[in-house]
Amino acid sequence: MKLLRVGPPGEERPAVRVDDDRLLDLSPVTPEIDGVFLSSGGVDRARAAVEAGDLPELDAKGLRVGAPVARPGKIVCVGLNYRDHAAETGAAIPARPVVFMKDPGTVVGPGDEVLVPRGSLKTDWEVELAVVTGRRARYLAGPEEAPQVIAGYAVSHDVSEREFQLEYSPQWDLGKSCETFNPLGPWLVTADEVADPQDLGLRLTVNGVKRQHGHTRDMIFPAHHLVSYLSQYMVLEPGDVINTGTPAGVALGLPGTAYLRPGDTVELEIDGLGGQRQTFGQA
Repeated sequence: MKLLRVGPPGEERPAVRVDDDRLLDLSPVTPEIDGVFLSSGGVDRARAAVEAGDLPELDAKGLRVGAPVARPGKIVCVGLNYRDHAAETGAAIPARPVVFMKDPGTVVGPGDEVLVPRGSLKTDWEVELAVVTGRRARYLAGPEEAPQVIAGYAVSHDVSEREFQLEYSPQWDLGKSCETFNPLGPWLVTADEVADPQDLGLRLTVNGVKRQHGHTRDMIFPAHHLVSYLSQYMVLEPGDVINTGTPAGVALGLPGTAYLRPGDTVELEIDGLGGQRQTFGQA
C-alpha cells in the first residue's frame, strides 16, 4: 500500500493511494500515520478496510501532500554510502557506516517550499532512499532480521548546507538540520511492495538539468545491513526514519556547479516510490 497524509501543515489527515490513483480517507481506521499506527497492526487494518470498501474517497484536487509519517522520533542518516559519491568528494570508502543525526523538525512535505538558510552559499541536494521502521529494533542478530522491523520505504531529500556542515564544526549536524531540510514522501510504500530495496533507481534534476542518476545496488552498506548495524548502537523506534545515503552528482562533487539559490527548482524520484518537486525560497 501507499500511505500518505494530506491537508494543510499541522492539519494533515491519513489517506491511502489506491492503484487507480484515487485517495481514500484513512481517518476511520486511525487519526494519524505514526509510530503507534505502524507498530500496532495499523497497516493490516488499513489494508482490510481498503479491501472491504469501507473507506470514503477523498477529492485530491488542490490537496497538499504532507510527509507520509507524522514527525519521526529521530532521523538517522548515513553519509558516503555510495562508492561514486565517496569518490567524487575525495573521501575513502568507509569501513563502517558513517552515521549522523538530523533534526526531526526538518521533515516537510514533498512539494513544500525549502528555505535556503540565511548566510548560506552552499545549499546542496541529495536524493536518498528512506527506510521507515515499524517495530522497535534493538540488537538485531543480523541483516536477515531487518525486514521484520521495516514498515516501508519513501523518497527522502537530504538537503545539506556544505559550509555549515564541513567548515563550521567537526560534526555534520549544523549543515543538515536547517529548517525544511528533509522533504519526505509523497507516500510511504509498505515493505511488501518493495521486492528488493537494492534494486531501485534514483534520479534528481535541478532546474531541469540532470544531476543525479544512481542505483541502490551501488550502496556500500545495503539497507538491511544499516538497520541491523544501527540497532547495535541505538534503539530504533516505530516511525523512525533512516536516510541511507546519496549517489554521485551533488554540487559538492561537481566543481564549478552552482549551489542552490532562491527560485531554483529541484525534482527527484525513486523507482516505485514516487517523486518530489520543491521550489527553494529564502529563510
